[in-house]
Amino acid sequence: MKNWIVYLFGISFLIFSCKSILHVTEVPNTPEEQEINKLISNMTLEEKVGQTCQITLDVLLQTNADGSAKTFAEIDSVKLNEAIQKYKVGSVLNVGSHTLTRKEWTGIHTAIHQDFLKGGSAIPIIYGVDAIHGMNYTVGATLFPQEIGLAATWNPNLAEQFATISAYETRASGIPWNFSPVLDLARQPLWSRNFETLGEDPYLASQMGAAIIKGYQGTTLDQFHVAACLKHFVGYSAAQSGRDRTPAWIPEKYMKELYLPAFKKAVDAGALTVMVNSGVVNGIPGHLNYDLLTKTLKNEWGFQGFAVSDWEDFIFLHTVHHTAPNLKTAYINAFNAGVDMSMVPYSPQYKEYCEIMLEGVKSAAIPMSRLDDAVRRILRVKTKLGLFNKALVNFDAYPNFASTEFKNKAKETALESITLLKNANDVLPLTAGQKVLIAGPCSDNMIYLNGAWTHTWQGVDTQYNTEGCKTILQAFQSKLGKDNCLYSKGAELYYEKEFEATRFSALEDYKAKLDLVDVVVLCLGELPSTEKPGDIHSLNLDAEQRALAQLAYAKNKKVIIVLCEGRPRIIHDIVEGAAAIIQAYLPGDYGADALVDLMFGTANFSGRLPYTYPKYDGVIEFYDHPYSVDRAKSGNFEAYFPEWDFGFGLSYSKISYGDIILDKSVMNQNESISLSVKIKNESNIAVKEVVQLYLSDLYASMVPTGKSLKKFQKIEIPANGEMIFKFSLTKDDLKFVNENGDFVAEEGDFKITIGNKSASFKLVN
Repeated sequence: MKNWIVYLFGISFLIFSCKSILHVTEVPNTPEEQEINKLISNMTLEEKVGQTCQITLDVLLQTNADGSAKTFAEIDSVKLNEAIQKYKVGSVLNVGSHTLTRKEWTGIHTAIHQDFLKGGSAIPIIYGVDAIHGMNYTVGATLFPQEIGLAATWNPNLAEQFATISAYETRASGIPWNFSPVLDLARQPLWSRNFETLGEDPYLASQMGAAIIKGYQGTTLDQFHVAACLKHFVGYSAAQSGRDRTPAWIPEKYMKELYLPAFKKAVDAGALTVMVNSGVVNGIPGHLNYDLLTKTLKNEWGFQGFAVSDWEDFIFLHTVHHTAPNLKTAYINAFNAGVDMSMVPYSPQYKEYCEIMLEGVKSAAIPMSRLDDAVRRILRVKTKLGLFNKALVNFDAYPNFASTEFKNKAKETALESITLLKNANDVLPLTAGQKVLIAGPCSDNMIYLNGAWTHTWQGVDTQYNTEGCKTILQAFQSKLGKDNCLYSKGAELYYEKEFEATRFSALEDYKAKLDLVDVVVLCLGELPSTEKPGDIHSLNLDAEQRALAQLAYAKNKKVIIVLCEGRPRIIHDIVEGAAAIIQAYLPGDYGADALVDLMFGTANFSGRLPYTYPKYDGVIEFYDHPYSVDRAKSGNFEAYFPEWDFGFGLSYSKISYGDIILDKSVMNQNESISLSVKIKNESNIAVKEVVQLYLSDLYASMVPTGKSLKKFQKIEIPANGEMIFKFSLTKDDLKFVNENGDFVAEEGDFKITIGNKSASFKLVN
């Protein structure tokens, strides 16, 4: 049996001689690689070290006398020359303040690339940005639903189109590298970055993630595509406490079955860069995990790109994690573990980094072969991006930036993501003759539709909202007219001692207007937030927000709850009284337009939950739980009892599933099994149905999951129409990780479930 403890605590490698550590993967013998090797052979040690250093844009900007950044962002030539000419810095990232205009981006990139363009440096700068739901740091760019909403579409084709458009508008801003997608699993709902993930399931995340890679990078990395960056390798989202950047414990079996597959699929899809987990898994900081970074990612998977640290994480090995008594030890250990580029990112820290790294190489604490490997990987990505031939894009070559076509695609994505969770007595769709009260803290502000990483880091500054986009209130007013659409906030969200809270706002006005309407659209949710500012005390939605629903129930009003949230917040005590409940997630700039179309029946709901929605605070549940969880029933107590299950979602159509037809009942190890199922739309409304295939291994040598998602497909079924869906399964679909850490498929009985139908087969040698 493999000693997993030794594997996880592979930090011990770092105390051995650096010369004994295998860092270098096989280098392809291509003309491109020969040119890269020639470049490396002509580089000075200072130039090599500089390539591994990444600084933030703020370091280079002009400032006022008080040190604040000037309103119009421009590069300070003195700061720029020091960074690039003296310290040979190879990368710049992000925006520390707010959304910039394309004119500002033009000036910034023109300045940053001048040294290379004029021949002062042989190597161009690579610029990276967090454009995670569209190019959210450029004025006017198209903002899509956040990644959790994208996952709720269950539509890889839409994911690819989202990424293609985002890549186009990112390149139109002069930037060739996007710190996206996030492939962490949403299996700790308290975690503040759940909204950045593709849900709780490794197969759904793998399929959607691979589609995003395809959209970002295209078939060729031309001027309309960007390098993707997989975040955050690996296990960042599994923090036991739910607090951002706190420790996780992940046994080998679950690391391999749950947390690694989406990254492996993305690497196989050609992803060029990886960002490292800021947290700690099994006692090892992500930036010191030689086994995962070098042995698994680079050597076993054959990853040819480079790994970049997250914000200040080399420094945090000393100041936060306390695994290094000084910065020198921290930098050397992280670099030797396999991190190729350090996001330092401030001044004078970046200068100190370069000096320490130079000393580390000269003293042989960092082998030259390791440095050359990191530089080769960085140059390889810069080459693939075409930066050596065209470091500065033609900013006039992007006529479709912020086009109507792009906006329509963002709205279409929102339409397919928004998920109907309840619709009692067919209260939806609404009719134009009804008088509606739009209420709740999330009803009249774009920040609740977009969330964090929107115009600013936390996304709470309203002054940068995209011009012309509608809040939920404004979208309803456009549909019904202001006379038929009353408004009262009732409560507002705010920060109290750095944690989100809700307080009543004009409550008497809200109570009075309840008497004047037929329907209440109550928009509830949470403040935009990410990383440490997004830590919360409880999954329970604040009592003041839930009280707004109870007040409306007391007056026998039809209440439609719209949830604008990045993670599932507990609303159990107001579920029963609601006429309808809609999970909007964070649907982006055109989410309100999409919501109104869905609520009035102009479009049909087709979103499905990408996670298990919990019913009780403190109870974390997943759909793929083992059989033993189902056994744990006592009286009225059920161990697995969520509010809504993974993959759940309603529509205006009635769908029925026929029997599952298998082509065989016994499958040999070297065969596949094919199946088909007929699906009918027994309604007069076309629908986009998500057909979900789950597999259950009935008996295994290690406790199997009750069911696991293995295939899915989203296809439109016309009104009163029917379609036959076909799937196939191979031995690989039947595998699990055994006690030796190996993927195996064991003989035995398996069950396939699609909709409310099931069929069984046997696997034999």
